[in-house]
Amino acid sequence: MYERLKAYEGRVAATAGAGKDLVNESMIRHWCEAMGDTHPAYSGPGAVAPPTMLQAWTMGGLSGHTDRSGAYDDMLGLLDGAGYTSVVATDCEQEYLRPLRPGDRITFDAVIEAVSGRKTTKLGTGYFVTTRMDIRAQGEPAGTHRFRILKYRPATVKGAKGSKPPALRPRPVVNRDNAGFWEGVAARRLLIQRCTACDLPRFPWLPGCNACGSSEWDTVEASGEGTVFSHVVMHHPPFPAFSENGEGGPYAVALIELAEGVRMVSNVIGVPCDKVRVGMPVRLEFLRTDPDLVLPVFRGSEG
Repeated sequence: MYERLKAYEGRVAATAGAGKDLVNESMIRHWCEAMGDTHPAYSGPGAVAPPTMLQAWTMGGLSGHTDRSGAYDDMLGLLDGAGYTSVVATDCEQEYLRPLRPGDRITFDAVIEAVSGRKTTKLGTGYFVTTRMDIRAQGEPAGTHRFRILKYRPATVKGAKGSKPPALRPRPVVNRDNAGFWEGVAARRLLIQRCTACDLPRFPWLPGCNACGSSEWDTVEASGEGTVFSHVVMHHPPFPAFSENGEGGPYAVALIELAEGVRMVSNVIGVPCDKVRVGMPVRLEFLRTDPDLVLPVFRGSEG
């Protein structure tokens, strides 16, 4: 199997693909509002796009792209046929070569860069597949986007016949940039970064300030007060670990605006999911979802 997959390395996944829209101020504004990024470089005369929007300009939307090669789909079909039918995105890497400005036309080529040997993970056994997209703006190299997925056969859980293991929430990704946040959560404290150069609070945790660029920071502890800024109700697919009754849904996922001026995504508990509303006051709680995981959630009140 690995030899057959290895033969796809270096094969083209897309040639002369084109972004469906020029780099534009409206998308930049929406992105910055969603991310809470107020850096002055992204607005006004001479504005540039946030570098992390690099992939956004290449996406095909719901209708997709019609200029992709069949090699990538063929490879995924080979994995599906061998029983590796599940997929999860694992990580991406981006390199920025020049700023993107409103009016830039984005084109790109993509290649299947690497396929790993068979790996066994907690999710199951499968293969990591990495694609590399080389992105151009007005014909000039603008950046590189590497995207990695795991195509896997779900692990079977050993146990008594007919028994089901308890549903667990996905583990958070902890790295050197956000380890302090998760240490705070474990101690039942919600810590927010604060730039010591300009006093701007920020969330999620980042290595530098979006406003002034300083890498110096300290933390403040959130009071726990907040309001629902936006929300969705998840109905499908069912995920028992995220619902209070364990039946898999529906459940509410909200963007919470904290009293300290930052926003974070979490669950709203304590009220029926169809009663969650924009502007609803919520209060921070810490929920132990299983013996190894504590998460910050927010309790709402119908009153």
